[in-house]
Amino acid sequence: MSGPLAGVRVLEIASIGPAPFAGMMLSDLGAEVLRIDRPVASAPAVPGPRRLLSRGRRSVALDLKRTEAVALLLELVEHSDVLIEGFRPGVAERLGIGPNVCLERNPRLVYGRMTGWGQDGPLAPAAGHDINYIALTGALAAIGPHEAPIAPLNLVGDFGGGGMLLAVGVLAALVERGASGAGQVVDAAMVDGAALLMTMFYEMRNADTWTVSRESNLLDGGAPFYGVYETADARFVAIGALEPQFFQELLTVLDIDASASAQHDRSAWPRLRNQIASAIRTRTRDDWENMFAGRDACVAPVLTIDEAPMHPHNRARGAFIAGEFGWEPAPSPRFGRTPADGLPSQVDDGEGLTQLLSAWDIPDDLVERLLAVQAIT
Repeated sequence: MSGPLAGVRVLEIASIGPAPFAGMMLSDLGAEVLRIDRPVASAPAVPGPRRLLSRGRRSVALDLKRTEAVALLLELVEHSDVLIEGFRPGVAERLGIGPNVCLERNPRLVYGRMTGWGQDGPLAPAAGHDINYIALTGALAAIGPHEAPIAPLNLVGDFGGGGMLLAVGVLAALVERGASGAGQVVDAAMVDGAALLMTMFYEMRNADTWTVSRESNLLDGGAPFYGVYETADARFVAIGALEPQFFQELLTVLDIDASASAQHDRSAWPRLRNQIASAIRTRTRDDWENMFAGRDACVAPVLTIDEAPMHPHNRARGAFIAGEFGWEPAPSPRFGRTPADGLPSQVDDGEGLTQLLSAWDIPDDLVERLLAVQAIT
């Protein structure tokens, strides 16, 4: 692997959602990530021919209910920089791989924990998913049409507020370890991360510039110059003409007669919205993209996930990479001096276990013994 994290070794205890996303990010940045899977019979089914969230990692299946498998994991801990897990609170401790045990084996280890509700608090042991975590932070209530909130995919809790927060925490702990020489526990919770992502909106609410009524605010579809409009071919364009110069350019291209001072006159918003909607409905989505090309009006076509990889800008930047089974988002961000080497490949699970674990300084005879008792596959 190449990239800014080349030479960093990460153990990822397999789970779903945010922890694999954090593992993918670390792998994309050049870390050597070894995923610890469950035995095949108990592993959760993952649809599709290629698990994109698993890209770039080798894997080994350990039955962590067996003492031999736990012993091997702790051996791997001694040769690792980072461990990330996504168990409910207390599960890792019951398995014998909690942070106290692991940090005793390797005091330099960064132990990353990913949960929904956090390691403590009254909801810590409760089940939940993205929509539940963002519901408790004010995020869900702010998203959607006036009639009711909508689920905004699982981007806010699982991935932005969860996996990315975990990755940032791990990186911060690695930087601190460079000064102190000591590892530590990173407690990342999706409910905390989703709340953090809402910082600007809490700031606006504190300043009395945000209401709790959906579609009534500047950035929630309330403003006619910041929203989505249907085109003549039943597709959509996204308009984000917040600044007055962009708003004026929008009006010019749409041939709408309205003064710039009307932009923030809320009493004029319903009429302005109807004017913009009527104008946008006169042309197709692609026509509008051509009309606004080179014009600073902050208008973009709303692309599907099938269309996005083919857009000229995305193609020019290599934002998506053509894999064997379809398009994949490329690793990001980009680095000038230590770039990642393209798209990390996914290696078949269980391939070359002895050689794999030998590279992690595990003796061959130990691997053979574990294979013999099926503690490892």
